[in-house]
Amino acid sequence: MNVWVDFTASAHPLVFRPLVQLLEAQGHTVEITARDYAQTIQLIESHGMTATVIGHHGGRSASGKARQMAGRLGSLRAWAKRRDFDLALAHGSHELTITARRLGIPSSTTFDYEWAWLQHQLGCRAATRVVVPASIPPERLATYGAKPPKLQQYPGLKEEYYLSDFEPDPTVLTDWNIDPARVLVVLRPPPDVSLYHRHSNPLFPQTLEHVGTDESVHAFVIPRTNEQRDYVKSLALPSVIVPDEAVDAQSLIAYSDLVVSAGGTMNREAAALGVPVYTTYGGRLGGVDEQLIREDRLRPLTDPRALDLHKRDPTSATRERRDPQVMLDLLLSALDG
Repeated sequence: MNVWVDFTASAHPLVFRPLVQLLEAQGHTVEITARDYAQTIQLIESHGMTATVIGHHGGRSASGKARQMAGRLGSLRAWAKRRDFDLALAHGSHELTITARRLGIPSSTTFDYEWAWLQHQLGCRAATRVVVPASIPPERLATYGAKPPKLQQYPGLKEEYYLSDFEPDPTVLTDWNIDPARVLVVLRPPPDVSLYHRHSNPLFPQTLEHVGTDESVHAFVIPRTNEQRDYVKSLALPSVIVPDEAVDAQSLIAYSDLVVSAGGTMNREAAALGVPVYTTYGGRLGGVDEQLIREDRLRPLTDPRALDLHKRDPTSATRERRDPQVMLDLLLSALDG
């Protein structure tokens, strides 16, 4: 079987790394396309995959996004139509599902945040299967045309699947000269180029100022874009570390004492690894975060002074490891559609 996978954001290589490995181990051919955005290309390479780069992010404006999408759709179609794919897979890439539908290729898309309205109106309606966590109420997805059997749901977090074989690398601490006596806080800025996160949230800069001036803390910031990196560096906060390229974020999280993120994958990676995590997300909470908050695995942050800045016992962390084949089987069910 010839399978096409499209990556459009930094989380996607992480999600699909074990799935690509499973497909290839089962004798299938996998070809990957990618949008040049944030650390996507670096993460593809660091996880031993290769990709054809097609398109880039359209920027903050809706018009820029529309122009980029139109251009990328044409380029993807020209690239894919010569390759005789049997199946197309993505994590929220509506450009893949739209192109696959136009070319008559069965497709599956997966995501874990249900309020990206335009993205899901396009991507879910074009897809053969929509695969999401069971914590998202199905009625929220019906508005996108995603109802059973098109809608398939899996237990737990996607991070519990792709981190099932993960063991942290301790060299990440020495690589960055992190003092084990200091509290390690890993921070992720808000997705400020996303349509569903338009309004600036002052909480993250306030949090960065709070921990970045604390001499007992290492505040390791993992920016999404070069603009975010330049901004954080310009603050010249003494306790802040900012990498210039993609890093082993999962190992940093596993060895951290707490994580503060404005939403998305890093929050859920921390929850999956049993690390205390706070969210500063200013948009509408999705079903996954709602459930994590109910379970006290994710804490909303409204005041940086509420952060519990102390060393934790890493042996106290509990992890849930789930079989990636379960998720892959749901994605492959598009072939039955």
